[in-house]
Amino acid sequence: MDIPENEISYSIRGSVFKVYNNLGPGLLESVYELVLAHELEKAGHIVKTQIGIPLVYDGIKIDQGFRLDILVDDLVIIEVKSVEELNPVHFKQLTTYLKLSEKKLGLLINFNTDDIKSSIRRIVNGI
Repeated sequence: MDIPENEISYSIRGSVFKVYNNLGPGLLESVYELVLAHELEKAGHIVKTQIGIPLVYDGIKIDQGFRLDILVDDLVIIEVKSVEELNPVHFKQLTTYLKLSEKKLGLLINFNTDDIKSSIRRIVNGI
């Protein structure tokens, strides 16, 4: 039996390849985010962008700071980057988003690359 997140992830990869093949590297993250969201909607997904994640600390709800780039079908988080190289902080950021939102799967995607296939990184939350 397939896990819904895996099916969604496969579809996301297809949309990422379409965006990358049409636009290439070197654009702003915000451009890739908007165009990828559009492609995902065309593929039939429910897409939300720039979703705030509240943080509760010691009984205090903090609404500032944490924003998911893209949430697909309320199951998979996509963090879009357009950087020279992914750094450990990018992985930690997505891991934190997964924990705070209680989602299982996130994709960290760096569009500023010559090889988009190797620039899509899966992060799994062990919930």
